[in-house]
Amino acid sequence: MAEHSKNESQLIDKLFAAGAHFGLIRSRRHPSVKPFLFGIKNRVEIFDLVKTSEALLTAKNFVKQIGASGGILLFVGGKTEAKDAIRGGTGSISMPYVAGRWLGGTLTNFAEIRKRIAKLVELTAQRERGELAKYTKKERVLIDREIDRLQEFFSGLVTLTALPKALFVVDPRREINAVREARHLKIPIVALASSDCNVHEVDYPVPGNDASKASIEFVVSEIVSAFAEGRKAAPAAAAAESGASEAGEVTLRR
Repeated sequence: MAEHSKNESQLIDKLFAAGAHFGLIRSRRHPSVKPFLFGIKNRVEIFDLVKTSEALLTAKNFVKQIGASGGILLFVGGKTEAKDAIRGGTGSISMPYVAGRWLGGTLTNFAEIRKRIAKLVELTAQRERGELAKYTKKERVLIDREIDRLQEFFSGLVTLTALPKALFVVDPRREINAVREARHLKIPIVALASSDCNVHEVDYPVPGNDASKASIEFVVSEIVSAFAEGRKAAPAAAAAESGASEAGEVTLRR
């Protein structure tokens, strides 16, 4: 119990250092966020970091389960402050991401999106192998433009080989189209949500500053580490299950 309290206290300190406690001015508050607020300072609403830390731990436990099950976690964060954190975090765990404009139908029209991703992969591979040399200069220019256009929308989705088991979203208010598609398909959503967001639209909200690079980077890193921890534990769990199964077979043979 003491160890748990110590860990929670350390998490609160880290959230505070990252500026996760800063919300927005009161006039922009969404009613659903009120239970997570502590007060107001200089007209800016302040999050209760005790509740934020509890919400983050709950979200991390869920994400860890996704990693352990071998599921795909899709990261979404198109705002300028989130792009680098999203790209950097997903790179370490090889998970798909959208760090730009959300393309309508990414989830609800997934079969068509996969065709576009496959085209990007094929054209890129052909260019790397030098197979585009057979085309005229004008044709190669057009193909290069097509590759650039596809990369703009789909470069982060190459590893999205199936519908994700969950989404992690920075600023669900801004990424409302992604949230709506996930909700339509009943895909769980984890989100870093500021005081202007409707947290009722999110399964695992982490109420906190979604406009600060430091706050976003910290929460993304926590989610990434939880996913990596779950994935790392998966082989051990599978081995233990396999060992138990073999032991059971030996007992039955006896």
